[in-house]
Amino acid sequence: MHGFILHAHTKPEKAEAFERLFRAYVEPSRSEAGCIEYHMLRDREDPTLFIFFEVWQSREHLAVHSALPHMREFHARRMDYLRRDFEIREIDMLSPAS
Repeated sequence: MHGFILHAHTKPEKAEAFERLFRAYVEPSRSEAGCIEYHMLRDREDPTLFIFFEVWQSREHLAVHSALPHMREFHARRMDYLRRDFEIREIDMLSPAS
């Protein structure tokens, strides 16, 4: 399995647009082959901070997800939304997926 936690620090004026955009991606991402967990979270103290918790069956499954047209398009223009680039931490799953 391949898991990670991603922090997205949005520009204050782009936070709502970022949330709308990615809320629309949650369910389709969850239905992709190889998706085990896909969660989008928003920090209560800092509403410009979005956190993604994702677990995929393999790096290859994540690569397929990342290569989808909407993901490639967002990646190319991500800095329109972000104050700084993504912070990504790879994780090891120590408990079973939900």
